[in-house]
Amino acid sequence: MAEAYIVDAVRTPVGRRGGGLAAAHPADLGAHVLTALMARTGVDPAAVEDVVFGCVDAVGPQAGDIARTCWLAAGLPEEVPGVTVDRQCGSSQQAVHFAAQAVLSGISDLVVAGGVQNMSQIPISYAMTAAEPLGFTEGPFTGSKGWAARYGTGEVSQFAGAEMIARDWDISRRAMEEYAYTSHQRAIRAIDEGRFAREIVPFEGVAADEGPRRDTTLEKMAGLKTLVEGGRLTAALASQISDASAALLIASERAVRDHGLTPRARIHHVSARGEDPIRMLSAPIPATAYALKKAGMRIEDIDAVEINEAFASVVLAWLRETGADPAIVNPNGGAIALGHPLGATGARLMTTLLHELERTGGRYGLQTMCEGGGQANVTVIERL
Repeated sequence: MAEAYIVDAVRTPVGRRGGGLAAAHPADLGAHVLTALMARTGVDPAAVEDVVFGCVDAVGPQAGDIARTCWLAAGLPEEVPGVTVDRQCGSSQQAVHFAAQAVLSGISDLVVAGGVQNMSQIPISYAMTAAEPLGFTEGPFTGSKGWAARYGTGEVSQFAGAEMIARDWDISRRAMEEYAYTSHQRAIRAIDEGRFAREIVPFEGVAADEGPRRDTTLEKMAGLKTLVEGGRLTAALASQISDASAALLIASERAVRDHGLTPRARIHHVSARGEDPIRMLSAPIPATAYALKKAGMRIEDIDAVEINEAFASVVLAWLRETGADPAIVNPNGGAIALGHPLGATGARLMTTLLHELERTGGRYGLQTMCEGGGQANVTVIERL
């Protein structure tokens, strides 16, 4: 049976909105991790067969197939192509899936997967704003007769979806604040203990993640206004707008042998599932159940989990439904503390998951993310 291996994984620090990475061109941000990845692995860059990068809102400096632009901006061989993937927040996790699938199928032997996002330069709403001069003043669902017939004409919003989860699972604001506080404390501990040191390649003087708030308290969180009228969620309970890039080298058994590589993990399972696109963010629950069944595993077999903290309600509902041990879930903090640079987050989580398994000696790691359209990816890796 064919195998797909993770040879190495690197990332930039995650920059806060308007922070140390804000002025970086996305192509240069992505080029930085590609250069580091090639240097660390010692692979001849010309042997890479494709570069698959995730990016959301691929407009402005992120337009024009940013995967290809990053590779060329790094000064790497012109004969290597690149393709950009958009599965919303899970874009670079999907990039890893596409790379693994290419290797597992026998079509490719060496593929780079990753992602990049500069949200300081291109906010979430930018794509819609940029479309206004072309006459598009409504969102992606407005005006679709088929969509309206199936889902109505109401608001489709991640904020509304997060509130639905809090309501449907009866998760209190206090419980979410306690979870968010823990995320910051875990991230601060990880930084102070140097847990991220091996996975981060500093960029232009920025050497550490900028998001974790050392001065945050439960009292401060309790004083914030909710995101929607009558809701439970506040900005403190949501992921931070951020800038970053990350990249992994995925290799076949043949590439490992021919290039003298030492793989660090094996990709054990990849899958993606969908659910209600209006509630939107609860798809990791059925997607995880599906993945574990498909892989013949139980949640107890998993030694470390990275689930994107889009909102605290997402993770708390997932924990309740899966029965996972909270101690192994986002043990080094999540997007509430570290940030969520959309197209880069999937690869960032995978990079951190790999390093956490190596730090603790765990065998299996699971990654999942909620995504626009009510989707979720799940990846299971095995440390070697």
